[in-house]
Amino acid sequence: MKSKSRNKKIILTLAFVILAVICVLWLFPMIWAIFTAFQSETEIQKMDFHIIPVDFTWENYFKLFNNDSSPVLRWFLNSLVVATGHMCLVLVVVSLAGYGFTRLDFKGRDGLFLLLMATMMFPSVMSLIPNFKIVDAFGWTNTYLAVIVPGAAGVTNVFLVRQFMMAIPRELDEAAKVDGANHWQIFRHIILPNSKPVLMVVGLFSFTGAWNDFLWPSIVMSDVEMLPITPGLQLLQGQYMTYPGIAMAGAIMAIIPTFVLYLFAQDKFMQSMSLGSGIK
Repeated sequence: MKSKSRNKKIILTLAFVILAVICVLWLFPMIWAIFTAFQSETEIQKMDFHIIPVDFTWENYFKLFNNDSSPVLRWFLNSLVVATGHMCLVLVVVSLAGYGFTRLDFKGRDGLFLLLMATMMFPSVMSLIPNFKIVDAFGWTNTYLAVIVPGAAGVTNVFLVRQFMMAIPRELDEAAKVDGANHWQIFRHIILPNSKPVLMVVGLFSFTGAWNDFLWPSIVMSDVEMLPITPGLQLLQGQYMTYPGIAMAGAIMAIIPTFVLYLFAQDKFMQSMSLGSGIK
């Protein structure tokens, strides 16, 4: 017994050390970027290596927000509108799709779902040109709709929601039908409340995915004023190529919303990762 207990302690210690090393490797670039944003350009250009600023300064942030050619605050607002709008649209679409694939009996339902799953085999880059042609035909280029609507019916999200809703007992539906409820009432009062865990996961991932998206906004947005903050940072990096402190300040601004979202939602998020926790 002592030997087993000793081996268990050794394994736990090794696991802790490995996880601590991984955590440090992940956090070190973040900490470096944060402190670099508070260093003067003269200090950054010095050859000696140090992380904590010798002369703490807000100069990089002042230059970042007081430059007319880089509307960072507008980019920030654009990202907030796009990410929030995309998240809301995704939740509406995938919840309705999940209900349709689990509760509505129509001809070809399972075949249609398999066809939808088959699209996951194709890389998303293949749809860039067709999606751009569609967006351009609708006249959505350089508008919020161009980055909010495409991708609202993500196959992975539909799959997650469908699998979760399949676990909700159908006896609840039958009891509601006996009381005279229609499909909309069943969806609104039974399916949605029991699907909160998976919808929370989908919502958080949709928000962070839309906030961090770089490629698609860069394609459909040619107006600098309409850019979200992530592709805007690329212009910022090009404009301030010799001023890494300002570029780092912009990067820190870009991660604040997702960081705050995680702080407020981390408990519910970790609980919702167990997708069966909502079904008793």
